[in-house]
Amino acid sequence: MGRGAFTAKQGYGIEAMLLSCHGILYVETSEINGGILVTYESGLRESDFRDTILARIDDLDSRNLPESEVQDEHKMRELDSTFFHKLSALLLRRYVMRLLAPAPLRIAFTLWRACGYWKKGLVALLGGKLNVNVLDATAISASLLQRDFGTASSVMSLLQISELLEDYTRKKAQQALSQSLALNINKVWLVGDDGDIFVPISKVRVGDFVRIYTGHIIPLDGDVSEGEAVVNEASMTGEPLGVVRSFGHSVYAGTVVEEGNLTIRVRTLADNTRIANILDMIDHSESRKADVQSRAERLADSIVPFSFFGAIGALLLTRSTAKALSVLMVDYSCAIKLACPICIITAMKEAASDRILVKGGKFLETYGVSDTIVFDKTGTLTVACPQVAKVIPFEGYSRNEVLRLSACLEEHFPHSVAKAIVRKADKEGLEHREDHATVEYIVAHGISSDISGKRVLIGSYHFIFEDEGIALTPEIRAIIEREVESFSAVYLSVGGSAAGMICIEDPVREEAREVLDDLRSLGVEHFIMLTGDGDAAARVACEALGITEYHAAMSPEGKAEFINSLKSSGKQVIMVGDGINDSPALSQADVSVAMKDGSDMAKEVADITLLSGHLEGLVELRQLSQALFNRINLNYRFILGFNTSLLLLGLGGAITAPTSALLHNLSTMALSGASMRPYSHQLKS
Repeated sequence: MGRGAFTAKQGYGIEAMLLSCHGILYVETSEINGGILVTYESGLRESDFRDTILARIDDLDSRNLPESEVQDEHKMRELDSTFFHKLSALLLRRYVMRLLAPAPLRIAFTLWRACGYWKKGLVALLGGKLNVNVLDATAISASLLQRDFGTASSVMSLLQISELLEDYTRKKAQQALSQSLALNINKVWLVGDDGDIFVPISKVRVGDFVRIYTGHIIPLDGDVSEGEAVVNEASMTGEPLGVVRSFGHSVYAGTVVEEGNLTIRVRTLADNTRIANILDMIDHSESRKADVQSRAERLADSIVPFSFFGAIGALLLTRSTAKALSVLMVDYSCAIKLACPICIITAMKEAASDRILVKGGKFLETYGVSDTIVFDKTGTLTVACPQVAKVIPFEGYSRNEVLRLSACLEEHFPHSVAKAIVRKADKEGLEHREDHATVEYIVAHGISSDISGKRVLIGSYHFIFEDEGIALTPEIRAIIEREVESFSAVYLSVGGSAAGMICIEDPVREEAREVLDDLRSLGVEHFIMLTGDGDAAARVACEALGITEYHAAMSPEGKAEFINSLKSSGKQVIMVGDGINDSPALSQADVSVAMKDGSDMAKEVADITLLSGHLEGLVELRQLSQALFNRINLNYRFILGFNTSLLLLGLGGAITAPTSALLHNLSTMALSGASMRPYSHQLKS
């Protein structure tokens, strides 16, 4: 379309417009040359399809082009494009200068570039530091003093490429983290004077009113202004059963309306500050660097004086400036300081692509060496998805009759317990077609209807035996006390008498036991479960998982105190949880892990978040952490061996200073490139 045909935002708008056409798979625009690239499905009649697309483009009004905000895929594309443009410009500038520029201009340009390195070296010296910046400045200066402008230029170009690669890798990792955390809610029902309108979530402001219907995710934090509903807050509290929310109650983004409708007054906006905080911590917090990275940086700086001493020693012993310079050109610290953070950033990026958010290299390292892991129960080791454990009939009724009648009433309602009962009846092949009168539903209490002329009720203990006054005989009371200890329960009444009860459990995750076995094989020695549930429920879960130590009926403060006691005894502790009640313990652990559906507070406090919703991420992260440090140790051995070889060859006169500098910097770049390789192959092997 020509340069200047549209802006970047208008290009994104054109992409969105064309993507709405049937058969289009991918669209990419470039504001640089006004280009539009369309990829479409094979098998379409090309001429007709192309004419349709071109017609849509011809219909665009250059004075009123559609616009769209930058999306995650655009940011990633822009990042890639910026990196390759900078790299291309750097390489092109270097070779154009070498081939076309006269010698005086090349020398002047080299000196101008060297000024930046001299400035960094001088700042370090004035600050009392003899670090890599000083060594870089000295090596460049030594080459210039010998009028070896080609070597000086090569060294600076390699350093620039190193910086460019590191910056690109870090930003790529950050973008992957942002995409992992994105809330996939694009539009909401905004309450207006003329009725509800479906608008982009970006248009919502604090104080606006948003309506949420049954089965929908609450998109923003707010306060209920109208309606009543049962809200599943497992993502906030870890508890699987819904809670009633009505006028004046607070509700939170990510929780789900299971039944009923709500209108909320928005309290916070969609631009989740948690993401910004996490990324800021990753980018700026020195305290969150891996210990191995901090040690590498200290080691790198501590080696620099030895490089100077070696160069001086070579000059005194050999009286050869060339040999002294060949020693000065070899720098152990450069590779050590560059390769280690790239290894860590690459590991964090790979974790993010595997739906695991790690907030800093420090936590990745600690996770790989910790010997004790402490789990919360509900929502962590269990699925937070209710299932029928037992159906218990009372006198005069059969088990199947109780389950069938319960499913008959519950099939009309979407809450989690109702779904569990219906699933159980369907699995057992019990026919529960509608043979009842109109169903009356009392939110968060129960259901009332008529079947074969008898009034049938199903609901909570409070609804059946207290609100409705159904007789609670000593025999039924004894059954309830005996059977309900480790379960939740709903009760069925037919014709004014109790007919039975259905026990609901929150089963352990299918993968949990295998995950624990895998972690044990990877060096975790102690497994402990902490829960606020009663002893019976905790015991049942631990028996299913093979965990020998558990502590039940624990308060949030008690969990945190227990974590501190483990640390005081010398253990390195991982805490895995998902609820607000786990947050104190998460904050006290050496490294903490929150689940995907955990509360906002838990995910804010936690050092690591599993975004896949499966416990296998714990094993993958342990393997990744150990693979990371295997790679770092391998890099150290390579750096030591290769650079020592260069030193010996330089001292022996086998290679010149320019060759030594070139081989040293090429090895550093090769090592950095190798450090960016995915860990997946290493994990498989």
